[in-house]
Amino acid sequence: MKTKLSEEERSQLDGLVSETEKQTGTQIVLAVIKRSDSYTELPWKAFALGAGIAGLLILILELSFFDWYPDMMMAVAVTGTLAGGVVFAFLTALLPGFARMFLSEDRAETEVLQYGQSLFLERELFATSKRTGILLLVSLFERKVVVLPDKGVRDKLTETELQNVIGSMTPLLKKHRLLSAFQAGLKELSRGLGKAATGSDENELPDDIIEEKGV
Repeated sequence: MKTKLSEEERSQLDGLVSETEKQTGTQIVLAVIKRSDSYTELPWKAFALGAGIAGLLILILELSFFDWYPDMMMAVAVTGTLAGGVVFAFLTALLPGFARMFLSEDRAETEVLQYGQSLFLERELFATSKRTGILLLVSLFERKVVVLPDKGVRDKLTETELQNVIGSMTPLLKKHRLLSAFQAGLKELSRGLGKAATGSDENELPDDIIEEKGV
């Protein structure tokens, strides 16, 4: 996977993460995922829409030019309808923004959350002495943010504070400003937690920003 953050941006975030950890007594890990699921249904949804639009246009042409080449209309109708569907399905692979049009908010949120939970366990982010780990994950295709605090800090962050973190990051992600999004999220985390946690002063989790292609 091509990195989404330059070395300079990584350095800036490393420093900000360290500062936020000291202020809050937590251990924070940042993650960037290209996409959290393959969403195999999206091309089919696009195909159905494309075929429907093409079929409607062909019907209008047939009604308008009923006496023109009647023997060709069946072949044109079938070929044109299929072609419209294929083009729309192809565009979902070519243009992420177009593919997102066929992805529901609930589906996206569910998949990103599941990916984050799996990553939390896979990377053993629970392995801190007082369970003060926090995963701050961005999934780029869905433009979604997940904040997963371990049980040592979970009750320190209200739902409102978690939504403040997500809300500060999402508009920046839509503008492709990944660095600014993480900076805003860390700032909100620091504000929400204060010195709420009492974790170890040692750096118990890896500092490397996780970047994965995802599913």
